[in-house]
Amino acid sequence: MIGADPAAAAAHPGRARAGEPFDPSAAAARATEAILRDTLHGADRGVVVDSPPGAGKSTLVVRAARELAAAGRPLMVVAQTNAQVDDLVDRLATADPDLPVGRLHSSDPHPYDPVLDGHASVRASAKIADLAGLDIVVSTAAKWAHIRHLEPWRHAIVDEAYQMRSDALLAVAGLFERALFVGDPGQLDPFSVVGADQWAGLSYDPSASAVTTLLAHNPRLPQHRLPVSWRLPASAAPLVSDAFYPYTPFRSGTGHGDRRLSFGVTSDGSGPDRVLDEAAASGWGLLELPARRTPRTDPEAVAAVAHVVRRLLDRGAVAVSERSDEPLPVAADRIAVGTAHRDQAAAVRAALTGLGVSGVTVDTANRLQGREFEVTVVLHPLSGRPDATAFHLETGRLCVLASRHRQACVVVCRAGVAELLDEHPSTEPVQLGVTVKFPDGWEANHAVLAHLAEHRVTWRP
Repeated sequence: MIGADPAAAAAHPGRARAGEPFDPSAAAARATEAILRDTLHGADRGVVVDSPPGAGKSTLVVRAARELAAAGRPLMVVAQTNAQVDDLVDRLATADPDLPVGRLHSSDPHPYDPVLDGHASVRASAKIADLAGLDIVVSTAAKWAHIRHLEPWRHAIVDEAYQMRSDALLAVAGLFERALFVGDPGQLDPFSVVGADQWAGLSYDPSASAVTTLLAHNPRLPQHRLPVSWRLPASAAPLVSDAFYPYTPFRSGTGHGDRRLSFGVTSDGSGPDRVLDEAAASGWGLLELPARRTPRTDPEAVAAVAHVVRRLLDRGAVAVSERSDEPLPVAADRIAVGTAHRDQAAAVRAALTGLGVSGVTVDTANRLQGREFEVTVVLHPLSGRPDATAFHLETGRLCVLASRHRQACVVVCRAGVAELLDEHPSTEPVQLGVTVKFPDGWEANHAVLAHLAEHRVTWRP
């Protein structure tokens, strides 16, 4: 193409050239090939990949692991939780039943998902010596940190690298020579039970993410991004991209009309039914309750969340998508409720039980991270609050809650959150050397609220 910049195209392989229609599959394929090229044939000791929600991060990790193993390069894989480890091992064994995979686990009773016992190629052990010679060994960062006197692996893959603290990376860095770091920069920051203000701004801040510290010391490492979300529908990707990923934008892998949510039972005219109809039509719904300062486990808001879920099931929701030629029922296991606090989640579970609903996933943003559902119902973190704290304004928390769905997201919230935000501007101290997250939680909340306002249904229970 005349006037095209080859250097820019090489730096952003997922980006369509000017004048060309955007092909999500081609863009994702170009990005993946560039990542694998740097991983298998590059000279750098690390490769960093930023992935938006539902961009196929796990698929990339599985493919990279298989290609490294096929090239005769045994590797270790580092994940952050046992659930992530079990999922990766299951995916690897399913993708290639003949590939020897080791599952390094703890000495606790029932240390891994029993589903792994159904794969003949998977060997599980609490001792690294029992897994010697296998092409791939997968475990948590915490377990790898206790491995000593081991010849370094030539390669490693670090999954969910943005949720790994840099001190955890330091504990395992001596176990490998080169690594692929894959993660989502918009999700929740690494968790720490102790304060780390004394290290803020330093390049070796132990509470910073592994990627932040890695790039602070190695700024020239190749950096890539996956440009397409296959989870978020066309109705959701623009908002999530603009609000939470302004510097690493992405697009939906589907177009408007590729997915549809409908109901077998007509609306009864209630607030929950009207907001479900709005969410089915537009992908978003805001069920707004009257403004009021409430306890954290606001009984009316909790009941409203439960009623939305009950009506979603009672009305026989069915979903059409690119995954199936036929409409599929939205069963309870394809619905999730997201909250900011565990006591809120417990209250919602109790309310659902009282309405005879079971099988719906109800949890906090931390535990919903990485999961995918057809429809989500979210209790807004700032609903009914008298203040806007740093916890409730954390960008990653709202990002997780707003990016779990394939079809639609309904947010339940009391009126007055916009005014609450304006009354509580950010007062966090500015610390030299600390990378400022942009946009911050205050701005992201305003952006999401402004969009939800176009899909508001007011309801007085």
